[in-house]
Amino acid sequence: MSVIGFFDSGFGGLSVVREIRRQLPDFSFIYLGDNARSPYAGLSRDTVHRYTLEGVLELFHRGATLVVLACNTSSSVALRRIQQEYLPLHFPQRNVLGIVIPTAEEVSRLSVTKVIGVLATEVTVNSQAYPQEICKIDPLVQVRQQACPLLVPLIESGELQKAAEAAQRYVDQLLAQDKNIDTILLGCTHYALIADAIRSIVPAKIRTVSQGTSVAGKRAD
Repeated sequence: MSVIGFFDSGFGGLSVVREIRRQLPDFSFIYLGDNARSPYAGLSRDTVHRYTLEGVLELFHRGATLVVLACNTSSSVALRRIQQEYLPLHFPQRNVLGIVIPTAEEVSRLSVTKVIGVLATEVTVNSQAYPQEICKIDPLVQVRQQACPLLVPLIESGELQKAAEAAQRYVDQLLAQDKNIDTILLGCTHYALIADAIRSIVPAKIRTVSQGTSVAGKRAD
């Protein structure tokens, strides 16, 4: 039976695994969350790459033939380097995929105004991964981003109420950037744990997109 490994900087990626398990019931799954070194936000690109590669190698060691980086930070800054530099030399028969591209494909088709907001970690925002990938799909779409440095540490520590309160500030700052935003992407898998709270904050006319379902749909194609 094929084994799919999932890597995240903590437990946020479990929201992706849950959806993929529903659509791919015949596969076995291994999940590795790097809680000891979470959060990855604020770390250098080289450090994120090193931690991510260590996680990928551990999952390979445990039998995974495909690893999904269920972490936007790792997908944004480490994926391409692992795919292009490491795998061809060391594991040419195995593959590592990320979640930025399938998420970008999904969210791009949802916006009517062609203005999309992204809530994400500082590393993901600074990488410009979402504006770049969304622009490749639809050059007419404009992307407004808001870094949310407090959310992952609060969520990982179980302080979901404080995380929801912090999210209010970040949503306000994002919406202040552009009145035409009609779709907001929760660009971190951890945010799925407070998605309902964020949706209650966001005006009803604005669609809020969490990643689990959209990524699972792409992986099942």
